[in-house]
Amino acid sequence: MANFFAKLKQGLSKTRSNIVDSIESVFTSHDKIDDDFYEELEEILVMGDVGIHATEEILDELKLAVKKRECRRPDECREYLIDVIKEKMRVTESDYEFLDKPSVVMVIGVNGVGKTTTIGKLAHIYRNKGKSVLIAAADTFRAAASEQLEIWAERAGVDMIGANDGADPSSVIYDAVNAARSRHVDVLLCDTAGRLHNKKNLMNELEKMNRIIDKNYPGVKRENLIVLDATTGQNALNQAREFGEVAPLSGIVLTKMDGTAKGGIAIAIQSELGIPVKFIGVGEGIDDLQEFDSDTFVNALFDVKMEEEDAFA
Repeated sequence: MANFFAKLKQGLSKTRSNIVDSIESVFTSHDKIDDDFYEELEEILVMGDVGIHATEEILDELKLAVKKRECRRPDECREYLIDVIKEKMRVTESDYEFLDKPSVVMVIGVNGVGKTTTIGKLAHIYRNKGKSVLIAAADTFRAAASEQLEIWAERAGVDMIGANDGADPSSVIYDAVNAARSRHVDVLLCDTAGRLHNKKNLMNELEKMNRIIDKNYPGVKRENLIVLDATTGQNALNQAREFGEVAPLSGIVLTKMDGTAKGGIAIAIQSELGIPVKFIGVGEGIDDLQEFDSDTFVNALFDVKMEEEDAFA
């Protein structure tokens, strides 16, 4: 989608100024590839929220590429660095298998990251793929969460099952799972509480939901997506780690990429956690969430010329 690529490119402009412009200056200001060259690159990547672990891996692979191809000039390294980052963020077709069979998708994350809007946008994506979708409004702790989700369900043209504020969220999951099974729904999207008052309660609630799904819909494809706000940088990484302790995460939805200077966190997350970024959001519109593509993301980040009509096709 060319329009989405244009938004992504514009949205990454602050990150480009924060990281890429500095990287470009390293390529042009050094006349040889030496320790100083690599140290300066390392400092820029770490300070740009790419993270220490991801930075070390990227530079190690860059050094191998430089040696293998007998690169002599720093400006020749640009293409190699771009290729290394693309491979570091690569998402495979198997990461989207849950789109091809009946699935229950748990959407988790703290309040304020855009979880409700993400569920609505995911429903829209699946509907456009010809899938039948049902939403479970199981965040019954946050006031008006169900009402907000219902608005998005209407926008996406899908049904929703909810309950009154304060109701048992697992009862919503129970009703939704049985409805999805009886209606032969392709994808059940489950909203969950952004936080309970301690980690133990959150763990117990998620475990209870998982038991209900396993018991009432055995064999269904399972997916746990965590929604992270890109503007929070390293804090997003910490949130993923904490939620990963209470639920096995299979994918990341990175929201609010438009206008953040901390877009480097998208590189860090996949390397640090080994969890792929599967969707990326760059705005509030219902079409402003797309499946993640590493080539398009890195091309937009480094302002690589490409055929925009091929982007996020």
